[in-house]
Amino acid sequence: MSDSVSASLDAGAPSAGTPSAATPSAAVTEPRHVIDSHPEYLEAVALIARGTGPLAIDAERASGFRYSQRAYLIQIYRRGAGTFLFDPPPIGAFTELASVISNEEWVLHAASQDLACLREVGFDPTLIFDTELGARLLGLPRVGLGTVVEELLGIHLAKEHSAADWSTRPLPATWLEYAALDVELLIDLRDVMTEMLDSQGKTEIARQEFQATLDKTAKPIAADPWRRLSGVHSLRGAKNLTAARELWLARDQLARETDIAPGRLVPDLALTAAARALPASKRELASLREFTGRASRSELDRWWAAIEIGRNATTAPQLSRTSDTLPPPRSWSDRNPEADARLKLARIALLGVGEAERIPLENLLTPEVLRRLAWTPPASLDVETIASALETAGARPWQVGLTAQPIADAFVQALQQPVDADEDGS
Repeated sequence: MSDSVSASLDAGAPSAGTPSAATPSAAVTEPRHVIDSHPEYLEAVALIARGTGPLAIDAERASGFRYSQRAYLIQIYRRGAGTFLFDPPPIGAFTELASVISNEEWVLHAASQDLACLREVGFDPTLIFDTELGARLLGLPRVGLGTVVEELLGIHLAKEHSAADWSTRPLPATWLEYAALDVELLIDLRDVMTEMLDSQGKTEIARQEFQATLDKTAKPIAADPWRRLSGVHSLRGAKNLTAARELWLARDQLARETDIAPGRLVPDLALTAAARALPASKRELASLREFTGRASRSELDRWWAAIEIGRNATTAPQLSRTSDTLPPPRSWSDRNPEADARLKLARIALLGVGEAERIPLENLLTPEVLRRLAWTPPASLDVETIASALETAGARPWQVGLTAQPIADAFVQALQQPVDADEDGS
């Protein structure tokens, strides 16, 4: 074993099955080592293969700094093996490691945030334990890793580097220590949560939720992503809206080419200000005080080309909506009062179920599923038909079991009460 890989095992790593050894206050004699060469990577694979039990895994991205959502650090801890910090870009494919761990249980915190970037490098788990989701199902008031670790393990875990630029090289020693501790406590956390879920009768619920997280497909790209531009709602004219769209598209292309987060090139509000002002010349655009950002002047030709398209527009960009998009619930009382009544009564009923089961409403049933069912209910409101509709919409068996009857009762109640009644009941 090389000294560098050995150091990654010994520097503050907890001993197998010993929660107290994982405390962040333990002395760290050497800085954490980052594995960034193929020979060291293969050594680490062999060590991980000889470990026992589940693997704790985490990934650090550079959200807000880079355009891509790739992993810039992958951390793995396994009892009997130790802690390993991998630098994905120089390693490239993780074929050998994926083969070793793919059929093992993985422990992650907020797995849905990391699965995409892990799959990008070849990691595709078949069984997971999500400690954030576990905390939600247990009814814990706060589910961030630091607060959950403190509440269940009695260890204070500092989270000061969670929003750091993990594409930085070399990574500072304090960041590496933070990253290592993110995985070194997960196995102990999983063990405690397993017992708690069992005592609350939620083991099967957790299993179904963890599997649903694994099975979830990526969201389709929004039809009009430029319409999420901050401040775009204040633009009304065809020329202004077209300029906003073209500026957003130009910035997105530059961000993709340079792998820099769009907002770090030119902030949203700067694009909106330029679209609102519609300067008459490139010089006027350059002198616009609100048009700021590191690339606002160096890429002036790019932005001016977008402004010109806007200035020459005669019709506003059409909003591309999918045919099954529901209106926002705040407008339901005017647009579909019956659906509004069904939704409100069902939410009240489910809040009661959630309180009794100590499960947040958004985990008890996906809000979108409830909204769609309330907007277009089945012809029959008996519990069997409601249950079938929930299953078709993707609700898990445990969710159907807890929510079908209350929803059916709420929908029947909504059918029986008057709509748009005056305050005196008339």
